[in-house]
Amino acid sequence: MQLEVQKRYYTPKEYLELEEKAEFRSEYRDGEIIPMTGGTTNHNKISLNLAASLKIALRGKKYDLYMADVRLWIPRYRQYSYPDVMVIQGQPVYTGTNTTTVMNPLLIAEVLSKSTKNYDQGDKFLYYRSIPEFKEYILINQYHHHVMQYVKTAEGQWLFSELEGESATLELQTIDFQIQLSDLYEQVNFAESDEEN
Repeated sequence: MQLEVQKRYYTPKEYLELEEKAEFRSEYRDGEIIPMTGGTTNHNKISLNLAASLKIALRGKKYDLYMADVRLWIPRYRQYSYPDVMVIQGQPVYTGTNTTTVMNPLLIAEVLSKSTKNYDQGDKFLYYRSIPEFKEYILINQYHHHVMQYVKTAEGQWLFSELEGESATLELQTIDFQIQLSDLYEQVNFAESDEEN
């Protein structure tokens, strides 16, 4: 005899209340609360290298840069997520009465892990594409020098580019910014990747 376990669904309000008190972050996917996996040191280094370089390049310009602690609300799909790096052009559009959740990123970068790479490249990208301001998506492999870049060229059309090798250069299309992959992966130890998620 099989026991049926009934899934519990939460409203966005219930999720936000739970998230305020939680010790660990979770994402919200149309009623389900999904605990986030722990980040690795390589994941953290790559995110930080990108964010630090972007921060310097965008100084004095009308962009806001956020890292993994700022939530993104995607109303069309009822999703709350925590992108690794987000860039907003102009002023952030908040949801709710506080400044913890934004809705209008121009660019999102995700560092891929073994447990999230399929979701980040599939459904999550679908959800992100529903954001009108969203124009560029960067997916960074943490296990070797490999970056995938998607740039919106017209409504419903995205141009895909792939970069490999430490001498390659990532040049953003929506922002005046470029970074060599050797700098993006600075201090990343790929030998440690075999033991991490």
